[in-house]
Amino acid sequence: MSLKDLLDDDISAERPMSLAEQSADKLRQLILLEKLPPGLALNERDLSDLLGISRTPVRDAIRLLETEGLVDYSETRRPRVANPSLETLSHWLSVQGALEGLAGELACQHASDAELARIVQLQDEMVGCVDSDDAMKRFELDMSFHSSIVAAAHNPPLSETHRQYNTRLWRARFISSQLQTNRERQTRKHKAIVDALLARDAKVASQALIAHLKNAIVNIEVAMSQRAREAI
Repeated sequence: MSLKDLLDDDISAERPMSLAEQSADKLRQLILLEKLPPGLALNERDLSDLLGISRTPVRDAIRLLETEGLVDYSETRRPRVANPSLETLSHWLSVQGALEGLAGELACQHASDAELARIVQLQDEMVGCVDSDDAMKRFELDMSFHSSIVAAAHNPPLSETHRQYNTRLWRARFISSQLQTNRERQTRKHKAIVDALLARDAKVASQALIAHLKNAIVNIEVAMSQRAREAI
């Protein structure tokens, strides 16, 4: 499942992606992989040359990424790769933790056996590639795992709000997911979440998801501190 699929999981798969959406998907991955680093000014002409398309879909792609919080604007209104502060990320993750905690509680009540089986499958796939060098695959599986739990809650407003916050946090959560120690800890935490969901223990599932997101704040701080030291 691609990052675009995670955004549009409630839209018919038969709808073809527009050129702007395809461009946004490519730029989104470049931002997550930091080939377009935080704070970088986004020049439409350079990006159109990079993607081999005209400037109009590039402009539309930048607008799409702005709605996701991956792009913002300088004081002179020039688009750039967003670089939110750790404090801002912490605020967003606190909200996201509350949303996922509620999702876990509701999923225990409303998830079908097939939906729970899909969550277990995603967990198994994550375990299988924990040592993989494919950072994007690991990240997409992680995001699919969490999005599948939210979908299993069967609460459309919750799903929409979660999607909005998740896109804002993609880069930060991607950075966190790359820590080797975090991958091992993440595997244990995901198993605890799965066990609670399978037992349909709403309280434990909710607590496990909230704790998981709280731990993400610490991981992001560690990862960003490491990167700051390496840049010196």
